Amino acid sequence: MADKMEDQKARASAWFRDLRDQIVSAFESLEDSQNTGPFASLPAGRFEVSETTRKSDDGSDAGGGEMSVMRGGRVFEKVGVNISTVYGSLGAAAQKAMAARGVPGMEDDPRFWASGISLVAHMQNPHTPAVHMNTRMFWTPGAWWFGGGADLNPCIEYEEDTAHFHGKLEAACAGHDPSYYDKFKAWADEYFFIPHRGRARGVGGIFYDDLNTGDWEADFAFTQDVGRAFLPAFVPVTKTRRDAAWDDADKDAQLIHRGLYAEYNLVYDRGTKFGLTTGHDANAVLMSLPPEAKWI
Repeated sequence: MADKMEDQKARASAWFRDLRDQIVSAFESLEDSQNTGPFASLPAGRFEVSETTRKSDDGSDAGGGEMSVMRGGRVFEKVGVNISTVYGSLGAAAQKAMAARGVPGMEDDPRFWASGISLVAHMQNPHTPAVHMNTRMFWTPGAWWFGGGADLNPCIEYEEDTAHFHGKLEAACAGHDPSYYDKFKAWADEYFFIPHRGRARGVGGIFYDDLNTGDWEADFAFTQDVGRAFLPAFVPVTKTRRDAAWDDADKDAQLIHRGLYAEYNLVYDRGTKFGLTTGHDANAVLMSLPPEAKWI
């Protein structure tokens, strides 16, 4: 049984890396194909890849990953696509939080293993929406589960963009369980809500966590399909909006909306809190923050 789980961990980690490679290639192709519009004179953006590390409480290596970041491109002002595989023992605060969520065995055994991909893109053109996507697998001695999702964050909303994005995610869910889309859409609406602003940070998508139906293969297949749905959901929207004319008022709206994104990620996002409290590379954890933002 232990050997089987080790094989499953390896397969999940390899899949997240492969998805990263697909997304990086697609995003660089978007940069190469951007020949018109207000940012066409900029050099085509390219990702810079750096290793990330995690240290345990005693200073020993506890995994890491790769941070792939593109800045100042024709389409993307800043985009990061991170992968990581980390392991070790959770600190007391993280262990308590996991136990409070009902993770089996976490009260007595703080060991864990986690692997995943996390993406956040902030765009040059204010008409092109920002976007977030992640998928992950988590293991403890008492359980394993998958989580992830994607959500669209436009500062200037277009109903047809929202419908397209949600449609691709709904199709990914429909191939596995007809209840998934409605359930995970509602979860995203709740999770990405900013209480102190009384509003969502964007137009939503899907979000799920603690997914363990008892069938690892089925849950992994669903998580893969969520990852595969991302590019078809996001790239067509980007191609439609990247050449749109914009003015100072549009840019101002974009920067203010980015302020919402920063507030959410720093105050509420569970992934940010987990990464910072468990010793992961702080630059990788905070990759999600926009390059510029403003507040009224």
